[in-house]
Amino acid sequence: MLKAGMKWMFLIVGTMIGAGYASGRELWQFFGQDSSLAILLFTVMFTLCCTTIMSISFNKQTGHYLPVLRAIVGKHLTGVYDWMIIIYLFTTTVIMLAGSGATWQAFHFSYRLGVLAIAIPLILLFVWDVKGIVVVNSFVLPLLISGLLFVLIVFISDQQLSLFGHVQEASNWMSAFPFTALNILPLIAVLGAIGNQMKHKGEIWVASIGSGLVLGAVSYLYNNSLIQISEEIILYEIPLFAILKHYPYEMMIFMSVMLWIAIFTTAASGTLGLVTRFREYLKQPLWILAMAVIAVMLPFTSFGFSTLIEYLYPLYGILNLYVLTSLLLYPVISRFKIR
Repeated sequence: MLKAGMKWMFLIVGTMIGAGYASGRELWQFFGQDSSLAILLFTVMFTLCCTTIMSISFNKQTGHYLPVLRAIVGKHLTGVYDWMIIIYLFTTTVIMLAGSGATWQAFHFSYRLGVLAIAIPLILLFVWDVKGIVVVNSFVLPLLISGLLFVLIVFISDQQLSLFGHVQEASNWMSAFPFTALNILPLIAVLGAIGNQMKHKGEIWVASIGSGLVLGAVSYLYNNSLIQISEEIILYEIPLFAILKHYPYEMMIFMSVMLWIAIFTTAASGTLGLVTRFREYLKQPLWILAMAVIAVMLPFTSFGFSTLIEYLYPLYGILNLYVLTSLLLYPVISRFKIR
């Protein structure tokens, strides 16, 4: 039970820690100064949301997210949010493919080679069906989290920063809601695909509480570090590099590899949500569906997606507040329905 729960925990963390999160850009955009209470609220809400989503998918023994979505938002809104999830997963996965191209380009390789370097392993990953992504996440996520924590702890120690110097600062607490809401859709898509693979309810508690604590702790340490270098962050596209400039070049290369792993795990989660959604209709092995989906995505990687992110992410953050509220109220409402 513990081993299975840890497996799902890494799947959740892999879905959350994308390039935006690992680079520090997403955290700095939502949190920054006065955000200790916001990060605590995010940790609690995230844990509750994971518990609810996993409980629904376990009870319904789902193989894709649609039954879970229907239970959360109701029949009338399922169609709207279904399309939102498809567009969200498609665009974020395209951004991850493009991000891989940009990462390789930074090391003087061709952009297209960088895109192919992520596209080919993504397709191969699904030869082993859902098990492939779960095994890879169980292997690479501890490495990614350890690498990130190592850099943050070394930085905090070297700069002699106070770990709890910002605990009383709470004026930015509202930011916890859009930040949690933005990350809800991919969670529904991914956790809805594994309901029929869970064997015991205990797995839900291990995965939900474990992922909440890991992400809460990393978010707090990361945000605390970024606050100390807030004047320098403006100069960097990737805030993490503002921390890494204090260290040897080898550390920069190591964390660039970690960032690429974060890009890969998010792309894998997005592809998983999409291929499991369409498997019912197309009756093909997951790797063939993954190859078809990625082939459609490749032409889009040549466009600049900054404008798309600029308008799409805030829109999703607002629209997802309804999903977040429904998830938080679901345990209470479902009890009344039973009675």
